[in-house]
Amino acid sequence: MSDHDLPLVSIVTPSFNQAPYLEETIRSVLEQDYPRIEYIIVDGGSADGSVGLIKKYAPKLAWWVSEVDKGQTDAINKGFGRARGQVFAWLNSDDTYEPGAVSAAVKYLREHPDVGMVYADCNFIDEQGNVIGKFGAAQTDFKRLRQGYVHIPQQTMFFRAGLWHAVGPLDPSFYFAMDYDLWVRIAARAPIHYLPGQTWANFRIHKVGKTIAADDRCWPEMLRVHYRDGGSFFSVLVAKYYIRKLVAPLWNWRRRKMLLSTEKEK
Repeated sequence: MSDHDLPLVSIVTPSFNQAPYLEETIRSVLEQDYPRIEYIIVDGGSADGSVGLIKKYAPKLAWWVSEVDKGQTDAINKGFGRARGQVFAWLNSDDTYEPGAVSAAVKYLREHPDVGMVYADCNFIDEQGNVIGKFGAAQTDFKRLRQGYVHIPQQTMFFRAGLWHAVGPLDPSFYFAMDYDLWVRIAARAPIHYLPGQTWANFRIHKVGKTIAADDRCWPEMLRVHYRDGGSFFSVLVAKYYIRKLVAPLWNWRRRKMLLSTEKEK
């Protein structure tokens, strides 16, 4: 099979003032062994040297822009609006792919034409790229997503472009749960599948990252999806929301402690 017979994979990186991590993200995409990648970077008008880094790799990019936008969700929608691939993914500008991730995802989707989205395991890494933990990925589906059993590391997901065109774009009113909203819509139309034992990406935890800075906004947005789709107050998702509301400060404290411990070891 020639390279041209393989599906084109469109990867979008939304970015804003992430110069300390952006080049590592870019290289993790461009150094993949998969031969047909269309890479798009949408920068929100950074003023920290990010544009210089993007220009350094511009000859290898399908398209890039640096202009003021309405945030991450808007940037991702803008990128996919330019995408021509049969498989879509986005990788945030502080995260990275592991070698072989794209090839593995495409292989699975080609061998399982009924599956709409595939994802795998993901490491937590610190600001220097050291592995400091593992994302709790697990198999989920439409029913379990509606109950709040997410377990999808966004950094590892690859989905069919046809589903994006059917149910997209991302809802720009969401700051945090736009990926959850998309997964619910995809899973309502096609199976999604988790591949245990394959690590495809690294999720960077740092002090100004959204996971640390705004985690309290995620579950209220998930509730918006729940009620929008006819969910009841007397549901697993609502119960999990109130339980999580109680324990979230502890989880965030543990994440910050994990970062502090890695800093002390340097």
